[in-house]
Amino acid sequence: MALPKPAFKSGLFLPSNFTSRYATNSLPRFSIPKNSMPKEAAYQKIRDELQLDANPKLNLASFVTTTMEEECNKLIMESINKNYVDMDEYPATTDLHNRCVNMIARLFSVEIGENESAIGAGTVGSSEAIMLAGLAFKKKWQNKRKAEGKSYDKPNLVAGANVQVCWKKFARYFEVELREVKLREDYYVMDPAKAVEMVDENTVCVAAILGSTYNGEFEDVKLLNDLLLEKNKQTQWDTPIHVDAASGGFIAPFLYPELEWDFKLPLVKSINVSGHKYGLVYAGIGWVIWRSKEDLPEDLIFHINYLGADQPTFTLNFSKGSSQIIAQYYQLVRLGQEGYRSIMEDCRENAMVLKQHLEETGYFNILSKDNGVPMVAFSLRDRNQYDEFKISEMLRRHGWIVPAYPMPAGAQHINVLRVVIRADFSRTLVERLAVDIKNVLHELQKLPLKIKDQKSLDAFTEVIAQESNKCQKIIKKRILIK
Repeated sequence: MALPKPAFKSGLFLPSNFTSRYATNSLPRFSIPKNSMPKEAAYQKIRDELQLDANPKLNLASFVTTTMEEECNKLIMESINKNYVDMDEYPATTDLHNRCVNMIARLFSVEIGENESAIGAGTVGSSEAIMLAGLAFKKKWQNKRKAEGKSYDKPNLVAGANVQVCWKKFARYFEVELREVKLREDYYVMDPAKAVEMVDENTVCVAAILGSTYNGEFEDVKLLNDLLLEKNKQTQWDTPIHVDAASGGFIAPFLYPELEWDFKLPLVKSINVSGHKYGLVYAGIGWVIWRSKEDLPEDLIFHINYLGADQPTFTLNFSKGSSQIIAQYYQLVRLGQEGYRSIMEDCRENAMVLKQHLEETGYFNILSKDNGVPMVAFSLRDRNQYDEFKISEMLRRHGWIVPAYPMPAGAQHINVLRVVIRADFSRTLVERLAVDIKNVLHELQKLPLKIKDQKSLDAFTEVIAQESNKCQKIIKKRILIK
């Protein structure tokens, strides 16, 4: 279709997006437009609008990878049109997927033979991975209860109040009671002893978090395993553990190889990890690994044949791109254990540098741990004049996205600022952020005193009244003296 060209007095057409009628028309918002537009104009207008987004590298709220090597970017674009579910049509991609599962399973200490395949699946992220793992626990528990002739309509799951929202989604969507272990001040993760106290015969699993979203801390999976083993022995139950290693799964094996948290512990039956976090792949890839075939009930696996061959599938969705799977394999073989270890060490070191700068200000309490996800969670020591949300707001003026949020149930009176240190966050940026935080604190100190509530207002009014009375007495004395 021939598109109309704008008329110019010179009779010449200027091939510029900014001299055409498209420059003065807004992009449609609610309905598909009747007419087409040139590809150059569509690209330019959409690109212009996307400039309003934040700079991903300065988004310190996110754990998700924002930078990959150009060679990997090429692989991603070259495979962006492949639908992973077409396994028979794309056997090489399927093989790369299976290689990733095997590599990650061995990273997590699965006990299998040298040439034996592990049990696992690629997902669109840890949320889907957790849903699949949760369904496996629920189904296995139900099957056992049915075989024993017992009720199976009231399953529950025990986890800390600091779990990511996907656990709450799983509980609500699949009708499982979520029993949350409340936090407390100075202890911002699940207490294993309290978690085990909540376990009963209807508990499908206990979820432990290797890298809390709130402060990056690793929960004590070893202690949980030991306490739960003892309870199982006393009750004759077999309550298992799932480890949500979305953030910490690619960190602990390289920074803390002596830490016991994975399939070395007998009650750990499944683990999820986000490839798009410290697996160093763009958003859209997660992994779930099971200890053995017995931990993934067969009746959850579907077999399809309408794509050309019999294909087993256990996912919540069907179609999905192959690019992120290929990108994950690229990172695993490109970096190797040496590369991952080096990157994680750099991230940890940069986190320690930022922590030191924050401590030097004297304004903050550090709530994150040195051993955990490389991030810094911190709160104000004094919130009388301004709070963490104000600091977050003012840092945005410098381009930084540093989230502020309250802690979960049990510690919700504490507000937190969080800076996630990713692989592309250089020492230069760490130093620049520290300077900007100090500048923001300096600006906030110049603000007038904030009266937060009626009690503070009454106290402030009383102080003013007292000072006023003192002044009046001094004036009266001076008048009498004269």
